[in-house]
Amino acid sequence: MKKATFLPVIAIIAIASLMLSACSKKAASNPAPTMGTTLYDTLGGTTLVADPTHQGAMIEKGRLAIRNVIDSTIFVIAADSRINGHFTVLLSEVTKGDLSGFTDLSENLTTFVSGATGAKDYIYIGLSMHDAHDPATNPRMNGKATNADFDAFVSDLVAGANKNKVPSAIITSLGKIVESLRTTVVQM
Repeated sequence: MKKATFLPVIAIIAIASLMLSACSKKAASNPAPTMGTTLYDTLGGTTLVADPTHQGAMIEKGRLAIRNVIDSTIFVIAADSRINGHFTVLLSEVTKGDLSGFTDLSENLTTFVSGATGAKDYIYIGLSMHDAHDPATNPRMNGKATNADFDAFVSDLVAGANKNKVPSAIITSLGKIVESLRTTVVQM
């Protein structure tokens, strides 16, 4: 099994894992998984395709769809003054040309979402949702999240999903899952 080495997950982005997983061209033609099919399968599953960011490498189609949405959402959040203050460590690194934190975050969240959507080959071994969003246990987190922060995150997540043409029916159905994480993420 493939495993991701965890570098602390930054702020609320981990929630994206559940909602962001719904993106792919296949999802547009089949917005809901059929009985016995996981969401990961609906996204393309384990079918290998060329990885556009790693020349010569292959990636599972489901994982690529998830990574695309996660990366889009990270950029939306980085530009959102309502919540980007929670990500000062990451933004400082990127401003200095150091993309290692972004790459690690993208990889970890992609693994988290892949597992959450039914992938069998990926296991997230990082911090719990509570610990990932607590500055006392995650030094990359700048402050605890409020309900307003969570609401801003959901808005940014929808924007990131829309950039990747995730069908609104999938966004709506996964919204319930995201909302179920509010009490774990919001710590103020």
